[in-house]
Amino acid sequence: MRRIVVAIASTVAGLVLLFSYRTSTSTGATVASAAAVSTGDSATTSDSGSGSTAGATSGGSTATTGSAVNTRWGVVQVRITVAAGRIVSAETVQLPDHNPRDIEINRVAVPVLNSETVASQSAKIDVVSGATVTSDGYIRSLQSAIDAAHLS
Repeated sequence: MRRIVVAIASTVAGLVLLFSYRTSTSTGATVASAAAVSTGDSATTSDSGSGSTAGATSGGSTATTGSAVNTRWGVVQVRITVAAGRIVSAETVQLPDHNPRDIEINRVAVPVLNSETVASQSAKIDVVSGATVTSDGYIRSLQSAIDAAHLS
């Protein structure tokens, strides 16, 4: 009888400890170093992902921002700069930055996605291993920016 009471008490204590554990994603705090990952204003994440917006024209190049794409981990939005009908640069406007792991993943994945965009001149780029969700959101936003810029 005594063993049963001890087993039940230790099981209850273990469950209480398990359910009271706070993970790093449950703090709700944003990390200030997210600005180092994204280029642009990542503070505005309320866009629902509908539509694209064309940016300013300067020196023969046009910046076009794709639609904000809601992903499982947060909003992803891409801006491309087009000159003479070619994509000359790609950058992210919004990225998931709710926890340090998001920032770590994006610090590696975003430069790869940006360079592949310029190299391929299209949204037909490979996803980055380990950043599949961000890559998918990036590609969808990139395609909307390409469509808005009227590139083929």
